[in-house]
Order: sequence, then C-alpha cells, then structure tokens
Amino acid sequence: MRLSWRDKLTRWDGKYTPYLIIAPFFLVFGVFGLYPLLYTAWVSLHDWQLIDGDQGFTGLANYAELLSDGNFWNALGNTVSLFLLSTVPQLFAALGLAALLDRGLRGRAFWRAGVLLPNVISVAAVALVFAQLYGRDFGIVNSLLGLVGVDPVDWRAETWASHLAISSMVMWRWVGYNALIYLAAMQSVPKDMYESAMLDGASRWRVFWSITVPSIRPTLLFTVIVSTIGGMQLFVEPQLFDPGGTATGTGGDDRQFQTLVMYLYEKGFRLFDAGYSSAIAWVLFLLILVVAMVNFAVTRRIASKG
Repeated sequence: MRLSWRDKLTRWDGKYTPYLIIAPFFLVFGVFGLYPLLYTAWVSLHDWQLIDGDQGFTGLANYAELLSDGNFWNALGNTVSLFLLSTVPQLFAALGLAALLDRGLRGRAFWRAGVLLPNVISVAAVALVFAQLYGRDFGIVNSLLGLVGVDPVDWRAETWASHLAISSMVMWRWVGYNALIYLAAMQSVPKDMYESAMLDGASRWRVFWSITVPSIRPTLLFTVIVSTIGGMQLFVEPQLFDPGGTATGTGGDDRQFQTLVMYLYEKGFRLFDAGYSSAIAWVLFLLILVVAMVNFAVTRRIASKG
C-alpha cells in the first residue's frame, strides 16, 4: 500500500525527531567539551608556551618530566588528602541531615531552605569568614581551643591543620546541598515499607540502613560521582585560603595545601608553560576517571548489601 505524505511525515517524525532534539546538546558538548579535551591532549605533546605558542613536538616528554616532579607528587598528595577529609565526612553528614529533615519537624520548609544557604553564599565571602575563624592570633577556633588548654595552631602554615581548615570550608558549603538531594530521594520511598518494618519491630537505625539507604542507591551513586569529580578538582577554597593571595597559587609557603588544579594554574597561567600544564590536566582527568569508577563500584556494593 502506498503511504500518503502525512503517514510518511509521521513516520519520519517518530524516527528522527528525538535525534534532532538531543543534537544541540551533543553539538555544544563537541565544541566546548570534546574539542578542548582533544586539543589539550595535542598541546600536552608539545613544548607549548602560552604567549609564544608551539615550540615543537616533544612527544611524552612533559609526562616523563611530570613523573619526576616533586611538586606534582606533593600536589597529588594534597589533593587526595583534601578529597578524603572533605568528601567522605560531607556525604555521611548530608545523609544524616537528610534523615533528620525527613522527619516531621516543625517549620520544615524553613529548615530545608536554611541548609541550602551556605551554597548560595559567594565562595569568596565564605573563604574570608573562615580565614578569620582560623586566624592564628585572634581566630575564634584558636580561642576555643585555648579554653581546653590547647596551644594556638597556625592553620595556614601546618599541613594537616590547613587541610582540616580547608576541608571544613568545603563541607560547610556542600553538606546542605547534598542533603537536599538525599531528602528528595528519601521522600520517594513508599511509606508502607516503613510501616511494615516498624510493625515487625525494626528500630529506626535498622530501617534506615535496610530500607532507606538501598532505596536511594541511584542518588547515592550520583552524589558520590559528582563529589568525587568536585573534590579532585578543588581549587577556589585553597586558593583563597592561601596567605599569599590568588596571585601565587602555591598553596602556602611550603606548598602544604597546593592541589593539582592549583599547580596546573601556576604552570599554565603564572609560568606560561601550556604544554606542561596540559599534561597535568590530562593526568588529572584520568585520575578522576579511575577514582570515580572505584567509588562507583564501592558505593554500589555497600548500598546493595542493605
């Protein structure tokens, strides 16, 4: 039977319209995501200066130099340390906060809006406040520690102290944001599952780990992946915490809290070595990919045990 032009149009619409709708996203991603990624890989294989441009093909020389660069390994260690100190407690705190917000609190709209407040405040303002809190001579934290007999801590000069200070800043900004994501997922869990468990005599703790956590597993995986990507690319908080200011990007006098992105910034935009900076960017990309996959596997295994 010969199809009419209307039937042909309907068939064409059903077959190709979805591709036309999603095509703009992939077009924009190709221009602003995939092309810069591949171009950075090309630049990393050259002696490429930010001002003078390409100085010649060097192959994997930038990567070989990177492996013997003490500052790179120092920045990598700082990045992993800050990631673990800020991301792991942050997600557990967000999970606990979401569980509290999911209960019948008075003024629940106020509390739910309030936890998002740290995330909408400018990060520059947050860094300014935390720099005052962690001041060596007149900071509130040192004053409180002095009440229990602890000597003043130079939070910007010592490695672990600076990591704790920066991690607390990151946690303060993102715990509420992740808590709201968890809360939205928790509210989609069928209430009859909770009622059945309570009738069987299960405790709240048991219900939380056996029903709530497994039920929101896709959301947990999402936040773990996103937090991993953000944690491994930490830049603004340590950069603003640096007593040398944003102009240096060394993360303290001894690079005690310089992250990989800060080192990339220093090489690329202070020393104008775009080739070396691109090599750091690609190593960081591969590192994030590996860590995100490991976190994905571990989180899925833990959540499925419930």
